[in-house]
Amino acid sequence: MRTKIGKQMLTKIQKRKISPLQMLVLGYATVIIFGASLLLLPISRLGVEVTFINALFTAVSAVCVTGLVVVDTATTWSPFGQVVILLLIQIGGIGILAFITSIQIVMKQKINLKQRLLVKQDISGFDLKKIVLFVRRILIYTFVIEGIAAIILASQFIPIYGVSKGLWFGVFHAISAFCNAGFDLIGNFQSLVPFQSNPIILYTVATTIILGGLGFFVYVDITERKKKFSFHTKLVLTTTIILLVGGTILIGLSEYGGQTLAGLSPIDKLNNIFFMAVTPRTAGFTTVDLTLMNGTTNITTIILMFIGGSPGSTAGGIKTTTIAVVFISLFAVIRRRKDAEVFERRINNETLLIAQTILTLSMLIVMASTIILTYTDKHFSLLAIVFEVVSAFGTVGSSLNMTPGLSFIGKLIIMILMFIGRVGPLTFALSVMKETKGKIILPDGRVLIG
Repeated sequence: MRTKIGKQMLTKIQKRKISPLQMLVLGYATVIIFGASLLLLPISRLGVEVTFINALFTAVSAVCVTGLVVVDTATTWSPFGQVVILLLIQIGGIGILAFITSIQIVMKQKINLKQRLLVKQDISGFDLKKIVLFVRRILIYTFVIEGIAAIILASQFIPIYGVSKGLWFGVFHAISAFCNAGFDLIGNFQSLVPFQSNPIILYTVATTIILGGLGFFVYVDITERKKKFSFHTKLVLTTTIILLVGGTILIGLSEYGGQTLAGLSPIDKLNNIFFMAVTPRTAGFTTVDLTLMNGTTNITTIILMFIGGSPGSTAGGIKTTTIAVVFISLFAVIRRRKDAEVFERRINNETLLIAQTILTLSMLIVMASTIILTYTDKHFSLLAIVFEVVSAFGTVGSSLNMTPGLSFIGKLIIMILMFIGRVGPLTFALSVMKETKGKIILPDGRVLIG
């Protein structure tokens, strides 16, 4: 069924001359509409009425692996509805076109050049010739990591919820964590708060989130290279470590003696501080009441959410490599160096321009959305609105209790942000703008900067 859908989508490209970027955007939109339609079925709900906008919001959040919810997942959706959400999360995490391609690989169907180009764009692959092999490895890494995490989590859930429910909880939360989705089945919008003193659950979820946010290219590079990592992998790992260590230290200094962690033992406080530094990397799971966080923690969390994970991963945000390249370029200018260099390599001007464009475009999107929400949802504080906007754009899923109370326009804005965050701000912008080719090279214009 999905293979036929994939072929129909590719046929439209040829007939209507739809660009690969537009096809990518349409692919995600199609899955979202299909998922929302399934969630509207009576079999998907636990006898609760769900409006179309709420079903659509849930589908967008699942496919865009965000985790923001306007209705409680555990008490609103039936087992069938939860399976639908989990499938949407898995498809969104792997990438819609990579998912279609994986089905064709299993069915031993030929993958043509058009599909390879689409999948390369979807998963940020480097080598077009090895895309099919890359997709195979994506599936292996995904299911192995999710499987191990599911077994560990199930061992903790089964004694509490029983065998069948405990196994389901283990599988659901493992996939949700690896795909950086943040959906949970604990109920009543609690997330993982009831397990804040369970280090096995905390570190299993945190580790799975980190692995999901590194990027599939990094997995392949680490397993294939015995001596040297690629420049991309070095940059991703270095930036990830800096963000994790820096985030943990800042949050620890800010929250260790505060209300957020009150009542926890010293060890539990340290465990939760580390978890609080990991989850803004676009996961959205929480173990504490976020409304009790102080200003330093809020700002740190917003920064981490905005940066997000790495290219070609299940995470959102502007990506670790983008912020790394921007800062490397910044230091090069300050030091009056002609080239931006790191790890004995020079970053070319095209990469610098793309990174700066993504950062600027992302900031404009966040600012514009914040301004709109301060008008449509003015009953919320500015902090809550900024937090919600960045969380949606970074496909994180954390909230200061704002999501369930969003207005109709507010829900639309957050859905658009989640969608842009998943496909990427630059990809989205390029898909809606017509390409223009300049034929004349104009003379330079002099302008004063600074």
